[in-house]
Amino acid sequence: MRAEDWDERYAERQQWSAEPNAQVAALLADLPPGDAVDLAAGEGRHALWLAGLGWHVTAVDFSDVGLARGRAQPGADRVSWVTADVTTWSAEPASLDLVLVAYLHLAEADTTALFTRAVGWLRPGGRLLVLGHDVENLTAGVGGPQEPGILHSVDRLAPVEALLDVDRLEQIRRQTPAGTALDTLLWGRRPEEMPSSGGSVSA
Repeated sequence: MRAEDWDERYAERQQWSAEPNAQVAALLADLPPGDAVDLAAGEGRHALWLAGLGWHVTAVDFSDVGLARGRAQPGADRVSWVTADVTTWSAEPASLDLVLVAYLHLAEADTTALFTRAVGWLRPGGRLLVLGHDVENLTAGVGGPQEPGILHSVDRLAPVEALLDVDRLEQIRRQTPAGTALDTLLWGRRPEEMPSSGGSVSA
């Protein structure tokens, strides 16, 4: 979707809960605070939550209307808000301790390219957390985008997995008021030495 489409959605009403996704909270709550970026931050629920834990967070999204909702929340002054297309925005190489990407869905080639660059933004030991709708959600779950080409899967994230020391790459279940949804979770860290193959991680 275009930024204008999301601007219209955010102008109509709040799109997400104010609380962090439960899986995101479970994985990140006990990490020591550092420097983080929340890609496709939307209304900034995760960025604001991380900032409340002491993180220095940059929230990036192409919808300024969505980010404006985040800027209006308590504690928003602790977040750097950046209106930009995440497919072209970049952080400094090896400058971050965490890259969070929750429910960003792009064409597979664009997804791989972005996540590969994101690994390059991490310091050694820095963490990448990707969470999004799994392609099997179309037939075995509820909600989410209905375009199979933009959804995640374990296989589709394998090129990014190869760049990380991975703790988890799996399909997970998420309970919603409408039923069970299927998500893909990638949770890993940048190794001290990057693999010699598997693609560039330069930012």
